[in-house]
Amino acid sequence: MADPQDSAPLNHLSPTLPEGFVRVREVIPDIRVDLRYATPNNFIGKPVDGYHAHHLILTRDAAAALKDVQDALRPYELTLKVFDGYRPQRAVDHFVRWSTEPDDHIMKPSYYPKVDKADLFDAGYIARRSGHSRGSAIDLTIASKNFPHAELDMGTPFDFFDPASRIDSPIITPQQKANRLLLRTLMIQHGFKPYQEEWWHFSLMDEPFPNRYFDFAISEEHHSPESKE
Repeated sequence: MADPQDSAPLNHLSPTLPEGFVRVREVIPDIRVDLRYATPNNFIGKPVDGYHAHHLILTRDAAAALKDVQDALRPYELTLKVFDGYRPQRAVDHFVRWSTEPDDHIMKPSYYPKVDKADLFDAGYIARRSGHSRGSAIDLTIASKNFPHAELDMGTPFDFFDPASRIDSPIITPQQKANRLLLRTLMIQHGFKPYQEEWWHFSLMDEPFPNRYFDFAISEEHHSPESKE
């Protein structure tokens, strides 16, 4: 899918995001966003509940740390490409409902070829209470700034639910391993921690809402609250 731009005007009539959250392109204008759950290009094959706009939202702290990663990549003509950030709890609930629909396997060959959809939770690929709903978790990769569809080869696609997606998978090539290491190293250096099962998933180490799960929808009208700094 093409990379939609964050162009909705900000005005005082628009609903404001919860305090502490921002639209990431207001912090990192050149970041690339492919918000998969706002499209049919994901493991359930349809837009997910709560994703009503193609706007990447994170806590302000997570966005600031992510900006440091983007700043480190920029001199090398590389950019972060983000697949998901803040995820409403209603989206997680959508995943749970989908997992109980036995006849819906349309996306199985592309996303979970070796595991039954009902086992995705126990296998650690999907959670009933996701860290994404706290606003400081992010799914992403590295891509070329000059070639819009050129991502670094990480060995598997995003959301490929398989042991090959583990950070330390032994079946990937040396170049794929080096690409994963580059992403992981930069993210750790700037305050994120990786998730062993998924090379694309990181969480802010010092997240501001460690015990809260939010459920506001991602809306076209949302804008970031003014910073009090």
